[in-house]
Amino acid sequence: MGALATEGVRDDLLDLDERDTGSVLRELWEAEATVAPALLQVVPTVAAAVDDIADRLRGGGRMFYLGAGTPGRLAFVDASELPPTYGTPADLVRALPAGGVEAMVEAREGAEDDGAAGAAMVREVGVGPQDVVVGISASGRTPYVLGGLAAAAEVGALTVAVSNNAGARASTGVDHAIEIPTGPEVISGSTRLKAGSAQKMLLGALSTAVMVRLGKTHGPFMVDMQASNVKLRDRAVRMVQRVAGCDAGAATAALEEAGWSTKVAVVQLLGGMPSHQARTALAEGDGSVRGALARAGGEHR
Repeated sequence: MGALATEGVRDDLLDLDERDTGSVLRELWEAEATVAPALLQVVPTVAAAVDDIADRLRGGGRMFYLGAGTPGRLAFVDASELPPTYGTPADLVRALPAGGVEAMVEAREGAEDDGAAGAAMVREVGVGPQDVVVGISASGRTPYVLGGLAAAAEVGALTVAVSNNAGARASTGVDHAIEIPTGPEVISGSTRLKAGSAQKMLLGALSTAVMVRLGKTHGPFMVDMQASNVKLRDRAVRMVQRVAGCDAGAATAALEEAGWSTKVAVVQLLGGMPSHQARTALAEGDGSVRGALARAGGEHR
C-alpha cells in the first residue's frame, strides 16, 4: 500500500500541525482545486463508459455501485438521489456498500477486506449480462470491490473500475478503467479528502450524463423530476413556463392534466395535444421530449 500515490506523504507539510488554522484550510482547499483538472483528463474514458452504460440501461439493465468506506457512502448518496431527480425506478441504480446499509452510519473498516463478500453481493442481487457494475476504490485494490467486479465479469455484466491511482489492480480485466490520479493527500492516506471529492464528482457526472443519454432531461431541465412537494411543484411550473414559453397559469393547468409530469406537460403544450397523446408520443420517442415532438410533428425548443 505504501507505494500507492494516494498513500504518499507531502514533505512540504511536515509542519502542518504547527501552522495557523488559516494556513491549514488553505492547504486543504488548494489541494481540492487540483481535482477538477484531473477529472478533465479522463473525459474520453468516462464518456465511453457512459455511452455503454446507457445502452445497457436502455435495454432493461440495472447499474450497481460497489464501494467500501467513503466510496460506498458516496455511491449510496448518488444512487439515492436519482429517483426523485429523474423519476427512475428505485432499483435502476443501487449502491452495494461493504458492510451493508449499516456501514452508511457507522464505519465497518474490516468489511472492505472480504473479497468473497463482494462477489456474494453481486450474485445475491442477481447481476446478469444486461447489467452494469461500477467498482469504486481509491487504492484500486480493495478486495470487496475486486471480488464484486470479478463476479460481475463472470456473468458478462458491463464492468467499470474507478480508482485514484495509475495502473490500479482494479483496472485489469474490466470493460472501462477510470483512473483519476489525485496524488498524496494533505493528511497522508486520508482518501476521504481529495480522492473522495474526485469520486463524488465522477459519480455525479457519470450518473447525470447517463440520465441525459436516457432522455431524462431536456436542455438543462430535469423534466422527469418527481414533483412530490411544494418546492418541486413550483420548480415544475417554472420549468414548463421556460420550455413551453407559457405563463404560470397555463403551465399549472398542463401539469395538473399531466398528473404533475413535467415531461408530459411540456409535450402537451409544445405539441398541442392532450396528455394521453403526449404520453404515447413520449413512449414512441424513447422517453425524450425532442423525440416525442419529432414523432408528433411538434415544436422543438
